[in-house]
Amino acid sequence: MGDLFEQFRIRTGGEHSSKGYVVAPLLAASLWGGMYVVSKWGFEAIPPLTLAFIRIVLGGVTLFVLVWVTKPTRAFSRGDWLRFGGLAVWVAVTMATQFLGTALTTASQGALLTVLTPVFTLLLAVSLLNESLTRPKLLGMALATVGTMIVLIGRYEFDLAGGYLRGIGLLLLASLGWAAYTVFGKPLVRRYSALETATYSTILAVPLVGVLVPFELSSEPTSLLWTLRRPAVFGAVLYLGVFSTAMAWYLWYKGLEYADASTVAVFFFAQPVVGVAFGVVFLGEAVSPLFVIGGTVMALGIHVVSSAR
Repeated sequence: MGDLFEQFRIRTGGEHSSKGYVVAPLLAASLWGGMYVVSKWGFEAIPPLTLAFIRIVLGGVTLFVLVWVTKPTRAFSRGDWLRFGGLAVWVAVTMATQFLGTALTTASQGALLTVLTPVFTLLLAVSLLNESLTRPKLLGMALATVGTMIVLIGRYEFDLAGGYLRGIGLLLLASLGWAAYTVFGKPLVRRYSALETATYSTILAVPLVGVLVPFELSSEPTSLLWTLRRPAVFGAVLYLGVFSTAMAWYLWYKGLEYADASTVAVFFFAQPVVGVAFGVVFLGEAVSPLFVIGGTVMALGIHVVSSAR
């Protein structure tokens, strides 16, 4: 996979150009968008924290195999392991709050709050990494936000009232957690690689999420072996672990190797848009005029940010 992106980068802008790497975070957001189609089978069959744990285990194993095959043995300093551990905490926070929050809210609320992740990332990148906050970035971020909101309004009927405040709070924390994972991961990505940083932060997150699983299963017993025998559930879990975790997290960090965190963040807006598109293709949902308008505006915003200097 690394060789593929090297060839793409050379063909699209030279050895030191970051433009060829816009494809990486865009593919990551597209894989996350696919979760809208498959996640319902997993969420309906497996409790949220247990599903998050299975997802991280599968993702960590897949990433470790890739590191073992492609990367030489490397000795990390104690400080670097602590930094990997810090990222693992953010992974655990994000996964736990995202899955619990999703279980406690509606699909519309989850999709709406997803839009806050790139906004949080931009704010953290500017304040903690001293990245420049240029007018093109602000304009592109605003366009992408508006475009994504138009798409979501065309799909959902929004109702933020009612008894969903706890779930909304958890999803807000999940958005902040992924923004922190993005921003705090950038120095390690630049020092080592996207693959190694994604791998070790994921592996270290396994016990952090795993300790929560017995408490959940004690109150909500589930026969995992029997449940995973169902093809739809097994396929959903496989997608969540291998594609939307291992592959998507690597691709997301790959963008950070050559672009600012605030630039990579804008590609997150593609996630709900791709999710709606997958619903049209795979679930036979109707194409709304608002989807076309919003998707165009969102794409324009991404183009403005990725083209900014």
